[in-house]
Amino acid sequence: MEEKFDYWEFLAGIGLFLWGMSQLELAIKELGSASFKNLLHRFTDKSWKGILVGIGITAILQSSSLVTLMVLAFLGGGMISLRNSLGVVLGANLGTTFTAWVVATFGFKISVADFAFPFLAIGVMTYLFMNSRPFLKNTGIFLLGFGLLFLGLDYMKLAIEEYATAVDLSELQSYGLWVFFITGIIITAMIQSSSAMIVIVLSAVNAQVIGTAHALAMVIGANIGTTFTLILGAIDGSADKKRLALGNFAFNFFAGVFCFFWIDQLIDISIHFFNVVDPLMELVILNSLFNLIMILAFFPFLPAIEKWLTKRFRRYVPKGRSRYIKNVPLDVPSVAILAFEKELEWVLKDTLKLVWKIIHKHKRPKKDASVWKKITFQPKDLLQDYQNLKNLEEELYLFAMFLQEKNLSLDEATLLNDLTQTMRSLVIGAKEFKDIVHNLVEMENSEEPFVVDILDRLQGEVKDFLTVFEDYVAMGTADEAIMQSVKAKLKNNYSSLIQLLYTQLKTKKTDVSISTMANVIQQVFSGLELIWGAIGSLHKQEIAPEERL
Repeated sequence: MEEKFDYWEFLAGIGLFLWGMSQLELAIKELGSASFKNLLHRFTDKSWKGILVGIGITAILQSSSLVTLMVLAFLGGGMISLRNSLGVVLGANLGTTFTAWVVATFGFKISVADFAFPFLAIGVMTYLFMNSRPFLKNTGIFLLGFGLLFLGLDYMKLAIEEYATAVDLSELQSYGLWVFFITGIIITAMIQSSSAMIVIVLSAVNAQVIGTAHALAMVIGANIGTTFTLILGAIDGSADKKRLALGNFAFNFFAGVFCFFWIDQLIDISIHFFNVVDPLMELVILNSLFNLIMILAFFPFLPAIEKWLTKRFRRYVPKGRSRYIKNVPLDVPSVAILAFEKELEWVLKDTLKLVWKIIHKHKRPKKDASVWKKITFQPKDLLQDYQNLKNLEEELYLFAMFLQEKNLSLDEATLLNDLTQTMRSLVIGAKEFKDIVHNLVEMENSEEPFVVDILDRLQGEVKDFLTVFEDYVAMGTADEAIMQSVKAKLKNNYSSLIQLLYTQLKTKKTDVSISTMANVIQQVFSGLELIWGAIGSLHKQEIAPEERL
């Protein structure tokens, strides 16, 4: 009786395998994503390091899409260059072949179902009865995913083995390699998993449905097909996402086409150089060899590729004044918060520049201007600088608002709130200076030396404190003693200058009201205190930022 291919058994196997992969990804993400993000953040300052990190993380996570998501977050946040992110993607392509090694080594050598059942049993029980303990719960999900992965493999293997007895191998192998190559691309693009596709191919090879050359053609196609996951995600994505997707596709496509025309030679290498006789091991070696060739071929040209990609998709660069957050996806909250913090460093720099310009570089109105114009004068460039700061504040607020809707941990939510308050302090501090521009002009135009002297002293105070602020920021470390010392000095110097003002008024003439000068002094020191407090908050939050990843 002719055997019929059990499609439902085969599709159930694919479904269980994919579900198992997703559960593994979820569990590992919860158990160790902070460590992986820390590794990505700290050890991707060179392209070759990015490749090694991409290989290592993907071999553990077995999800190139998750690694790519992390890379996109760091790339958008300016914490990794496009060149080094391309290196991580190259490494991830090799790291994802680890699944094939495990399956080829164990999946066809033992009773897969019997191997899977203990993991399923322990995993389900741990998940159900330890649900209140996150670590044990995620451990249960990990074991469940591992069991589902191998149970799905068993279903696929059985379905193909049953069908293999009724297949005319000579007829199947009469098709050209192009058919298998294109089939690998299409199926992988549909199921969105090169790991699942390679397991299907391994099952077909194990059942002697196809030969090594046909299998390798499908594997090469699978490597190209898996790039469509990132391509689909990049359709409505930012310029960086499109550039990374294009780079990833180019790597796999050109390397795939090259290796396709040299399939026979690659097989000869695996037989003679590696002395492999097991067709399954031969295929996984060839799969890894293909990805290794891709790394070696493109690594020397990463700077040129980065330069070329940077010129692409410029019209898709997000609008806005922000430097980092506009490019960062919200899917990885810890990285998004880190980008928010880096953005605040620029808000601080812009605030200090604005304060300096207001105090020392504002332009006076023309001498023949009316008295009223002199009194109400507000330089356009200063107003525009302040408005730019306000626009950036609004952009940051909207980013924080959308980020709060994500599943933040308590620590992340607290940190985001602290950063938002820090941003507000900087903008209010800048506003204190912006609001006294016309008063400063009035004091500059005073006919009385005493008023000009007060203004000179005030400008000197601001200059001295801004120098202290910039030196402290350059230190890069938090120092509570310095924080308290400067805070006390701000209060003392404010009191001294106010006292000088009142004392001198007893004997000096003034054509600027005392309330105006007192208000100017008060707002200057109030603005400085707000900015100094924000600097202190930023530096406290910058201590070991990788620990928050």
